[in-house]
Amino acid sequence: MNIREIAKDVLYVGVNDRNTDRFEALWPLPNGVSYNSYIVKGSEKVALIDTVEIGTVRDYINAINLEIGTTSPDFLVINHMEPDHSGGIPVVLATYPEIKIVGNRQTISMVKGFYHISDEHFLEIKDGETLDLGGKTLKFFLTPMVHWPETMMTYVEDEGVLFSGDAFGTFGALNGGVVDSEMEIEWYWDEMYRYYSNIVGKYGRFVQKALEKTSGLDIKYLCSTHGPVWHDNISHVVGIYDRLSKYESEPGVTIIYGSMYGNTADVAEEIARQLAIRGVKNIKIHNASKSNLSYMISDAFRYEGIIVGGPTYSMHIFPPVEQFMIAMETREIKNKVIATFGSFTWASASVGKLKEYVEKMKLEVVDSLDMKQSADESVYEAAARVAENVVASLKLK
Repeated sequence: MNIREIAKDVLYVGVNDRNTDRFEALWPLPNGVSYNSYIVKGSEKVALIDTVEIGTVRDYINAINLEIGTTSPDFLVINHMEPDHSGGIPVVLATYPEIKIVGNRQTISMVKGFYHISDEHFLEIKDGETLDLGGKTLKFFLTPMVHWPETMMTYVEDEGVLFSGDAFGTFGALNGGVVDSEMEIEWYWDEMYRYYSNIVGKYGRFVQKALEKTSGLDIKYLCSTHGPVWHDNISHVVGIYDRLSKYESEPGVTIIYGSMYGNTADVAEEIARQLAIRGVKNIKIHNASKSNLSYMISDAFRYEGIIVGGPTYSMHIFPPVEQFMIAMETREIKNKVIATFGSFTWASASVGKLKEYVEKMKLEVVDSLDMKQSADESVYEAAARVAENVVASLKLK
């Protein structure tokens, strides 16, 4: 367990999970993940902010007891109901039966649905309302669809602490430190891009609304439910979420390909070579049969160009490549330069179906290449043309 005072009478009591292999049973966790919870102590009342995933709840309750002893906290504020944060609610209620669960209307409905808790345990709040703990005032900001409909943020006015739910979160457990100023944080940036694109990516316009709603707050500590507490790097973190939620990119091109016998891979490598010749330095290449979808989505969100290709497979797109296209369509990705390529033996389908996905995303294919069987000089010339047209369409050089 890791107990740390963040600001005066504001404490971290979260836990690390280094055992779960995949977040949401989908996204790899090579560096683990933290489930962050907090205590706010006023002179009259004590509030818990969120809970933890049920598998880590024993350490969580022990941390609370070490900090407040036999005193029962008065309130449990729920900013987000996803079970990695709400899973501990029944145990908290069993341990502290007098505690009031604080949430908005949708939160309360979900608590009842997930955990079958009766009405007398709830205190419903609305957007902009406050809760006085005695020398510590909590103010609530409803931020729906970041990334569930009930999500909200809680601000400790007296200390400049914002509990932001999943917003500004990142994959990766906490390795001893809690606040960014006391740890090496460089490796978290890639995990933040991956977390945003995998988990929050579809909801950019709602992230923008949340950023606007909280823009006037004096935030000294930004406390997400996953990853470090941000203090020294608040502007950088907010900047990443701002750019990604506007679907703004960094210079670079992501190539996603599938290949059964190496022929389509040959085209992918040639396109990459031609991009490099034309001055593109940041090129990320993923074999869709080997790279995890999580990392492909992250790079596609991060960089301006996407070139995707694969062989025709039973008159459809090669399945791992189609999985990537479905992920892009689901996340409503925008502002990308896209090109496609494919291959076939006797009947072409892949390139046409890739174009259909791009059009459903309301984007355009700047160029495409369709190869019959294997590459010859004309295919390599077409690969150079694809690279040329992609580079010409990039705004970020």
